[in-house]
Amino acid sequence: MGRTVPSYRQALEGEVRRWKGFRKALRGKDVDAFDEMMKVCRIYASAAGMATRPVLAEAMFMSILLGQQKKLMEIRESLERLEKQLHQT
Repeated sequence: MGRTVPSYRQALEGEVRRWKGFRKALRGKDVDAFDEMMKVCRIYASAAGMATRPVLAEAMFMSILLGQQKKLMEIRESLERLEKQLHQT
């Protein structure tokens, strides 16, 4: 017997496909931002699959939020390094 429930990765790709019309309506950097968010969802697919959330979008949103938080932390660390360098000179 085959699987009756698709894996998280399969379900994710189906969900990304369903957003195709939305993506198509975007312009310029918005398309890049959307693609980056979907990339983040794919990066955290293993963790999202382990979360076993009944609503796929919840895991997608958490993945996107985690990716954004990591970027904010990196920016904050870079800013702190630059401020430290500025104060040392």
